[in-house]
Amino acid sequence: MAEEPQLLAYVHEAVLKKRKNNEEWAIKRREQLDARKKRNKEDLKLAIRRPEEFVKEYRDKELDHIRMKQRLKLWKLPSDSLKSDLLFVIRIRGLKDMHPRTRKILNLLRLRHILSGVFVKANEATLKMLLSVEPFITYGYPNLKSVRELIYKKGCGMIDKQRAPLTNNNVIEQALGKYGIICIEDIVNEIAKVGSHFKEVTKFLWPIKLKAPERRPLLTKKPYKDGGDSGNHEESINELIDKLN
Repeated sequence: MAEEPQLLAYVHEAVLKKRKNNEEWAIKRREQLDARKKRNKEDLKLAIRRPEEFVKEYRDKELDHIRMKQRLKLWKLPSDSLKSDLLFVIRIRGLKDMHPRTRKILNLLRLRHILSGVFVKANEATLKMLLSVEPFITYGYPNLKSVRELIYKKGCGMIDKQRAPLTNNNVIEQALGKYGIICIEDIVNEIAKVGSHFKEVTKFLWPIKLKAPERRPLLTKKPYKDGGDSGNHEESINELIDKLN
């Protein structure tokens, strides 16, 4: 005779739900513990540093400051007029080997993060600041197409010290309406033409966040004129903007 199938014991739905919750909690807890162990290992690596590392870091910072003074000493304002009144500046590097003065200048330019970019007016004072931090930035003359794409794709405004996407012209009108700027196209025109309210518009714009290049070693401290990426790209900055936008 065929054996009768065994009946499974009935388990109440509440018990099943509790088991499921316990399993999910156990998995989550295990993940938290693993993450904590990983963090502790990383913190330990940072805590245990050889004296040579501190010496090297100090020397790199001092070398950065010395080279900054040398660049400023040798620099002269170009005799020929600037090709444009507008520059787009991108921070490409800068961590341990940065002198505090360099960091201060980058903060003044609002370039606190790597791969952030800002529009600035090209004049003697600005060019001196850019020269001071040249190994950590790249810059050049953006065309109208680059300005429009950057602002339409990545543009954000500062509302109550918070980052706000430019998806609503009401936001722009509230912040810049008193200057006759009421929409995103007005912002594009004011930036591209370096208008009379350029300062107010750039102050309203949040530094533009760019994406990392596909080829990470692309952004190097070696000067652009010597085959690297830092320094003045002039009109070639538009090609770089296309890659990072």
